Amino acid sequence: MPAFDIVVVGCGGGPDEHNLSSYLLKASQSSWTDGIVAVEAGSGIGALTHILQSTPDLFGEREHVNGSDPISYTSAEVLSWIRCYLITHAHMDHINSLVLCAGSLAGEARSIYATHQTLKDIEQVFSDRLWPNLASWENDDEAMLVYKRLHMDGQYKQISDGVSVRTLPLCHGQTRSGQVYESTAFFIRNDASNKELLFFGDVEPDSVSKREENHDIWRVAAAKIPQTLSAIFIECSYPSGRPDDRLYGHMSPDHLVRELVTLAEEVVKVQKMQKTLGEPARKKQRLTADSAHERRNALSGVKVYITHCKDNLAHRRDKPIHQVIAGQVKELAQEERLGVEIIGVEQGMLIHVY
Repeated sequence: MPAFDIVVVGCGGGPDEHNLSSYLLKASQSSWTDGIVAVEAGSGIGALTHILQSTPDLFGEREHVNGSDPISYTSAEVLSWIRCYLITHAHMDHINSLVLCAGSLAGEARSIYATHQTLKDIEQVFSDRLWPNLASWENDDEAMLVYKRLHMDGQYKQISDGVSVRTLPLCHGQTRSGQVYESTAFFIRNDASNKELLFFGDVEPDSVSKREENHDIWRVAAAKIPQTLSAIFIECSYPSGRPDDRLYGHMSPDHLVRELVTLAEEVVKVQKMQKTLGEPARKKQRLTADSAHERRNALSGVKVYITHCKDNLAHRRDKPIHQVIAGQVKELAQEERLGVEIIGVEQGMLIHVY
């Protein structure tokens, strides 16, 4: 049985406003009507309406009444099942539908889970200037949304029935004033099965940021692969050949595969450590992964879902940009023989995470 079911409402990195980061997630043992976690909230009701026109039974159908034909759910009904939002950072392509739908969805107030900085950034939108103030730090009768702070303390916090998250920091480039712009990665856990997925917000390579935040995440992930973690959602905004000084806090295929090589090296270290437990000290191996041979198939059983691919309006291609970028990542990963499966995420996909 899968751990999670995910519907991709949007997966692009812009500039097409119809396809922005937005994923509807539930624990597989639950039904959609029991409650949805919205991971990011870029595209919303318009994109989902278009998706349901081609796959009307994506979220199931109402029960038949007196032999009548089944009736599909509307996009407004589906979005009304959202119980909380999980937001990596507050750029508009990740919060657009959260803002636009804040006062329109039926049901009780919804929680916004994010780091304190991200919540403060969202608060600037709900300022009664950019948008009416429909959010609050406390539960009250007038708030449509309630800010809920996530801490980077190494602990899992339950955000919905059967779903918990662990929060880690990412670097998403620098602001014009030279400050690091913070993004977030989430280990999302199905509490019943203990299975997880790893979801990255916008992120730049460690080799560009000169920080070790991605490496820290790979160390955590390595101990879980593949027994409890076999799915990683990570951005790759630009195709190969993009200069580092024009990545603007994002990934390209060569950088992403180098990050996956780092993950594979950490997996090898974990495997060596497990093998040497209980052995005499004189027989213990070095815990480094210093050869391509040792890394071979280290990521077997892992699926990497490529997200946030950016369209280039000035450059027409024969294939959609997500297929181009995913193909480039796949080719480079195959050269490294990591054993990983690369999947380009498409809008409207229903993904089962095991």
